[in-house]
Amino acid sequence: MKRGFKDFIVKFFFCVFVLAIPFVLCLYAAQARRYTALTSEIKELERKQERLIEENKKLVSDIAVLSSADRIEKIAVEELGMHKAETEDIVRVEMTGERK
Repeated sequence: MKRGFKDFIVKFFFCVFVLAIPFVLCLYAAQARRYTALTSEIKELERKQERLIEENKKLVSDIAVLSSADRIEKIAVEELGMHKAETEDIVRVEMTGERK
């Protein structure tokens, strides 16, 4: 009786092992496909990051150009008709009292 039980156990584990091999191979294929998809996504995100960094550099450069004091003064004088205030044009206002 023990011999028949041992043979059954050996055959059972052999069948489980044989059936597990295709399952493991399918699992490996699914993981490989997922890895490839994630690798593609990472490469695309890296390209997007490079584009955004370059765009950011350009925008920072544009900000530096547009906020230069000479440019602002030129626009103020030529387009808005402004001029630098003279000493007598400056009015000082003092506020006294408590703020509520």
